[in-house]
Amino acid sequence: MTSNSKYDVNPVATSLDDFMNDEQKRKQQKTKLSLADYRITFTVAGGVKYVELPEIFKECKVTILHDETRKSREGDNVDCYVECIVSEPIDDVIAQLNEFEEISNLKFEMIPVLKGPHPDTIAWFPRCLADLDHCSGNVILCGELLDADHPGFKDTEYRKRRSYFTEVALNYKYGDPIPRIEYTTEETETWCKVYSELMTLYPTHACKEQLVNLELLKKNCGFNGDNVPQLADVSAFLQKRTGFTLRPVAGFLSPRDFLAGLALKVFNCTQYMRHSSNPLYTPEPDVCHELLGHVPLFADPSFAQFSHELGLASLGASDADIKRLASCYLYTVEFGLCKEEGKIKAYGAGLLSCIAEMKHALMSPEKIKKFEPEVAANTESYVTSFQPIYFMSESLEQAKDKMRNFASSIEKPFKLKFDDVTNSIHVIENMVETTKKSDLIERVFIKTSSSDCDVIKTL
Repeated sequence: MTSNSKYDVNPVATSLDDFMNDEQKRKQQKTKLSLADYRITFTVAGGVKYVELPEIFKECKVTILHDETRKSREGDNVDCYVECIVSEPIDDVIAQLNEFEEISNLKFEMIPVLKGPHPDTIAWFPRCLADLDHCSGNVILCGELLDADHPGFKDTEYRKRRSYFTEVALNYKYGDPIPRIEYTTEETETWCKVYSELMTLYPTHACKEQLVNLELLKKNCGFNGDNVPQLADVSAFLQKRTGFTLRPVAGFLSPRDFLAGLALKVFNCTQYMRHSSNPLYTPEPDVCHELLGHVPLFADPSFAQFSHELGLASLGASDADIKRLASCYLYTVEFGLCKEEGKIKAYGAGLLSCIAEMKHALMSPEKIKKFEPEVAANTESYVTSFQPIYFMSESLEQAKDKMRNFASSIEKPFKLKFDDVTNSIHVIENMVETTKKSDLIERVFIKTSSSDCDVIKTL
């Protein structure tokens, strides 16, 4: 999403608007998933320990929201009750569960989570981490299919390499370890050139949050000018620090898909390297853009929480609101400027990962306007050339506050809550009352993080 002087004037510069129709056609409804929870009841043979149930459900890509068990009336068996989110068609989940010999008396029913119109009238959105498998494959720009004006378009070896990265990303599924990449000598040299150039500019051009967190990444994730950091290491560090994780992606996602990842505290991240012929330019996000532009601020707890809130605001929003929110996101998180001690600094990843555009933005006062979300929301933006204007806030905190207020104005017929324990999203308003559960002799709540079980007697 960056450029340099060689591409300052791009007659085919691509606007985000150009992708919106395609994005609408690609809607995730093709997965045939709906805004509903399920209750599943079954009996487990007495020889199976309670703590094995979470593993069984994990294999079936089921996220448990609530579970209870009781002693069965027959033998040492255990009757189980589970409320959950499924990331595959429910019939497939039930078929998988039926394969376990220890499970019997398997039944299920849907628990609608929204009143009023059928959920199909609301844009589908992911509600647990496994659901992102249905989003992260919707690449709408580049990937392995390079445009004719891409620096690597005529480079056969580069295109083969990009095909490899595309295959790695598209094959990645929730729960898999992030693949470690053995970068070539040429790719490593490109990283080193970009890294070295940016390190000379950051002290005078980058916001303080970028500088502080970059030092932490150097210490904990091996950020240096000698090798390309591995996404697996960076993801593990981010999860401990801010709760965010990284997920490999093949290219530029639709705004709806990208923002949905943020709602689940997941940053979709490319692993491929820009073309070596022009290390200061990339027409799409690459590993330099992700790790040097985005990751340092995702390591900042306040900024990470802000990004998470923007993601939540996008879920179930109309196409028009997604378009407006995406434009605001681009002019802040990607190309935002702020003031520090009277000086203009960059905090947007598109600037922080591109030497040429960062210099261009900070040396073009006539193109800098005061950040107002309503204005930015209706300003055309580009993904393959310099932005026509840049928005500046009096501080990074001011930019976040204004974006929060803007996001809160998006109207939806429900509210959402993120559950940090299950890493899932709950609809917390306009819930349909569920039927009363039968009385339990005793309840055993399974702890997915421990092998122990808490037994709570029925009051």
